[in-house]
Amino acid sequence: MRESDKATIAGGISAIELMRRAGEGIFASHNWQGKTAILCGTGNNGGDGYVLALLLHEKNIPCSLFLAEDRFSPDGRYYYEKCLAENIPVILWQEGMTLAGYGEIADCLFGTGFRGKPEGNAADMIRTANQSGAYIISVDIPSGLNGDNGSAASDTDGSLLCIKADLTVSIGNPKYGHYLGNGKDVTGRLINRDIGIKPVQKGVKVPDHGDFGNVLCHRPHNSHKGTYGYVTILGGCASYGGAVKLANLGHCALRSGCGVVRLAVGESLLPAVTPHVLESTVFGIPDKDGFMCFSPAKLDEAMVSTAAMAVGMGWGKGEDNGKILSYILENYDKRLLIDADGLNTLAALDKSLLHKTKAQIVLTPHPKEFERISGIPMGEVFADPVNCAERFAAKHSVCLLLKGTSTVVTDGEDTWLIPRGCPGMGTAGSGDVLSGILTGLLGYSPVNPETVSCGAYIAGLSGELAQADINPISMLSSDTANHIPMAVTEMMRAAGTLK
Repeated sequence: MRESDKATIAGGISAIELMRRAGEGIFASHNWQGKTAILCGTGNNGGDGYVLALLLHEKNIPCSLFLAEDRFSPDGRYYYEKCLAENIPVILWQEGMTLAGYGEIADCLFGTGFRGKPEGNAADMIRTANQSGAYIISVDIPSGLNGDNGSAASDTDGSLLCIKADLTVSIGNPKYGHYLGNGKDVTGRLINRDIGIKPVQKGVKVPDHGDFGNVLCHRPHNSHKGTYGYVTILGGCASYGGAVKLANLGHCALRSGCGVVRLAVGESLLPAVTPHVLESTVFGIPDKDGFMCFSPAKLDEAMVSTAAMAVGMGWGKGEDNGKILSYILENYDKRLLIDADGLNTLAALDKSLLHKTKAQIVLTPHPKEFERISGIPMGEVFADPVNCAERFAAKHSVCLLLKGTSTVVTDGEDTWLIPRGCPGMGTAGSGDVLSGILTGLLGYSPVNPETVSCGAYIAGLSGELAQADINPISMLSSDTANHIPMAVTEMMRAAGTLK
């Protein structure tokens, strides 16, 4: 944003004009009522607050400016002096002050460039605002939140030392920090205001319900199950047989639109899995002590005539897993999703297999699994998830789905950020639901960020719908799976492809 600001200013729009536009955008984003406290830092965010104060004053809405320090950016000082000329109350913050009597608080302390932990008056102002009970509107980003990754420092009592906003008005474009880490918990409702800042770097796409019409498209009557793809899901072991789980994977894949699902499991698991399978088919792979054995002939049979394959869910740590995955990578030439124990197996293999394979690869790690396959420490991943994901995907020519508060999907060139999902999805099996959905989509859609993002969006929206019907504590992953049809319906209607 700093570089974009510079480019816009160099193009002929002054910094003072941009600050005025920002203030107007903030004013227009909320129905201001009653007495408003405007908390101002020393940078340009404070300047946005001074513009807001002038606009409130013009509309006879009472407001007061609370300064963290008696210090100003050059452009901020320009508007601060206008506030003084209008006799808008200015109060230099002192420890022990309260915000009693203010129904609304405008948070203009820190912007997206803030890093670290708030200190001094700013920290005290954040605590006081959060405890006030007032409606809080943050300018650009909640103060104290890292704009790159959504991290925030912890206070002495373990709470987050950042503003917990009811509404955030982002300027120019939303920031990664609104969606990642703690961002979704403290941003509140997010509104973006375009004030004419020209972006100088390629951004990421944050989709909405109606953005997946290319994937969830209208289906003609003259079609059949073969039109939408046969897929194979290979997984399961004695320790994680999860007959119901494996059946649920097939259910999720079918609900996402593929034609036929084949569940490839160890032969000893067939009696447990088969009774739970209705629409899917089952296929046995030789096993020993509950773990799959390497059998090229059976693997060929499992892969034949399929449009897509998923490997790794509930697979365990069988001694032949490496041979099996290597064989699939060397011999499969369609769409291949690797998840869970498949990723742990991949971590121990030579990554050159990813470059030699003819398969189109989708990897779906959570941060710890990503650390294992990439060698990038989790701390670095949390600090810069988008760039870490993009670098790995580009290096290994894969489509990577990195799980988190919001999901990062990238092939190294095109990146999507999926903000869907809810706390109720923090339960065993949610990753399997996602893998099932993705496998179903890959039965009839190419491997690219749009397809994979569609799967992440369906999973997240399904979870949100389930949580709305149940609650975030009692939810099971099967509840998410059962809401897939409703999520797909909403998305198709929004895209105009449900006829």
